[in-house]
Amino acid sequence: MQTTYALELSDIKQIAAAAEAEAQRQQWAVSIAIVDAGGHLLHLTRLDGAAPLSAHIAPAKAHAAALGRRESKGYEDMINAGRTSFLSAPAIEGMLEGGVPIMKDGQCLGAVGVSGVKSQEDAQIARAGIAALGL
Repeated sequence: MQTTYALELSDIKQIAAAAEAEAQRQQWAVSIAIVDAGGHLLHLTRLDGAAPLSAHIAPAKAHAAALGRRESKGYEDMINAGRTSFLSAPAIEGMLEGGVPIMKDGQCLGAVGVSGVKSQEDAQIARAGIAALGL
């Protein structure tokens, strides 16, 4: 049997606080989602001024990153490179930059998805949240 890691409530709060702090420091109105390794929503915050649609896109980005165990940007890059058939992949939405997996010792614990500003800025916020765990 294999020992696995799991996010705890304190981890989720720490990630959320750090991601929100980065967004506010940059004055970016975004939604921030945190999911577990199965892509199930654990946390969602829509900051003041963030578009309502961002509250749907952020969890989708996180879901894609968790299930794929890779940044959601990888899917966007594949599609932009001409592999448009990937758009038909079952159960995967949010194939846009801004979803970042939370990895520890090669295991995916979950992911953070952010939506509301430029895609690379979304990813910056997600990474800032994950960095708070010091993995």
